[in-house]
Amino acid sequence: MDYKILLTVFATVFIAELGDKTQLATLLFAADKEVSKLMVFVGASLALIATSAIGVLAGSVISDYISTKHLQYIAGIGFILIGTWTLLKT
Repeated sequence: MDYKILLTVFATVFIAELGDKTQLATLLFAADKEVSKLMVFVGASLALIATSAIGVLAGSVISDYISTKHLQYIAGIGFILIGTWTLLKT
Protein backbone atom coordinates (compact mmCIF):
# COMPACT_ATOMS: atom_id res chain seq x y z
CA MET A 1 0.00 0.00 0.00
CA ASP A 2 1.33 3.44 -0.93
CA TYR A 3 0.78 5.44 2.26
CA LYS A 4 2.25 8.60 0.75
CA ILE A 5 -0.47 8.70 -1.92
CA LEU A 6 -3.12 7.72 0.62
CA LEU A 7 -2.17 10.55 2.99
CA THR A 8 -1.76 13.08 0.18
CA VAL A 9 -5.20 12.33 -1.26
CA PHE A 10 -6.78 12.27 2.21
CA ALA A 11 -5.25 15.62 3.19
CA THR A 12 -6.14 17.26 -0.13
CA VAL A 13 -9.76 16.10 -0.14
CA PHE A 14 -10.18 16.77 3.59
CA ILE A 15 -8.96 20.37 3.25
CA ALA A 16 -10.98 20.92 0.06
CA GLU A 17 -14.17 19.70 1.73
CA LEU A 18 -13.84 21.80 4.89
CA GLY A 19 -16.35 24.61 4.85
CA ASP A 20 -17.65 23.90 1.35
CA LYS A 21 -21.33 23.80 0.46
CA THR A 22 -21.45 20.02 0.89
CA GLN A 23 -20.30 20.25 4.49
CA LEU A 24 -22.68 23.14 5.15
CA ALA A 25 -25.60 21.16 3.71
CA THR A 26 -24.68 18.20 5.93
CA LEU A 27 -24.47 20.55 8.92
CA LEU A 28 -27.96 21.88 8.18
CA PHE A 29 -29.42 18.38 7.89
CA ALA A 30 -27.78 17.37 11.18
CA ALA A 31 -29.06 20.53 12.91
CA ASP A 32 -32.65 19.30 12.54
CA LYS A 33 -33.54 17.80 15.92
CA GLU A 34 -35.96 15.32 14.34
CA VAL A 35 -33.36 13.81 11.99
CA SER A 36 -31.15 10.83 12.83
CA LYS A 37 -27.56 12.04 12.99
CA LEU A 38 -26.40 8.56 12.02
CA MET A 39 -28.51 8.64 8.85
CA VAL A 40 -27.14 12.09 7.96
CA PHE A 41 -23.60 10.77 8.46
CA VAL A 42 -24.23 7.60 6.44
CA GLY A 43 -25.97 9.51 3.63
CA ALA A 44 -23.22 12.13 3.40
CA SER A 45 -20.52 9.45 3.55
CA LEU A 46 -22.11 7.39 0.79
CA ALA A 47 -22.48 10.50 -1.37
CA LEU A 48 -18.79 11.36 -0.95
CA ILE A 49 -17.82 7.75 -1.71
CA ALA A 50 -19.98 7.76 -4.86
CA THR A 51 -18.61 11.07 -6.14
CA SER A 52 -15.06 9.94 -5.38
CA ALA A 53 -15.66 6.70 -7.29
CA ILE A 54 -16.90 8.70 -10.28
CA GLY A 55 -13.78 10.87 -10.08
CA VAL A 56 -11.45 7.87 -9.93
CA LEU A 57 -13.19 6.12 -12.83
CA ALA A 58 -13.31 9.28 -14.95
CA GLY A 59 -9.66 10.05 -14.21
CA SER A 60 -8.67 6.52 -15.12
CA VAL A 61 -10.51 6.62 -18.45
CA ILE A 62 -9.51 10.19 -19.37
CA SER A 63 -5.84 9.52 -18.61
CA ASP A 64 -5.84 6.96 -21.44
CA TYR A 65 -6.49 9.81 -23.90
CA ILE A 66 -4.99 12.92 -22.29
CA SER A 67 -1.64 13.22 -20.53
CA THR A 68 -1.54 13.90 -16.80
CA LYS A 69 0.24 17.18 -17.41
CA HIS A 70 -2.53 18.40 -19.72
CA LEU A 71 -5.17 17.27 -17.21
CA GLN A 72 -3.43 19.34 -14.52
CA TYR A 73 -3.49 22.40 -16.79
CA ILE A 74 -7.15 21.85 -17.59
CA ALA A 75 -8.03 21.44 -13.90
CA GLY A 76 -6.01 24.55 -12.98
CA ILE A 77 -7.72 26.64 -15.65
CA GLY A 78 -11.08 25.28 -14.50
CA PHE A 79 -10.40 26.31 -10.89
CA ILE A 80 -9.30 29.78 -12.02
CA LEU A 81 -12.47 30.19 -14.11
CA ILE A 82 -14.71 29.05 -11.27
CA GLY A 83 -12.93 31.37 -8.83
CA THR A 84 -13.21 34.31 -11.22
CA TRP A 85 -16.89 33.58 -11.84
CA THR A 86 -17.50 33.36 -8.08
CA LEU A 87 -15.77 36.69 -7.47
CA LEU A 88 -17.66 38.42 -10.27
CA LYS A 89 -20.97 36.96 -9.09
CA THR A 90 -20.65 38.48 -5.59
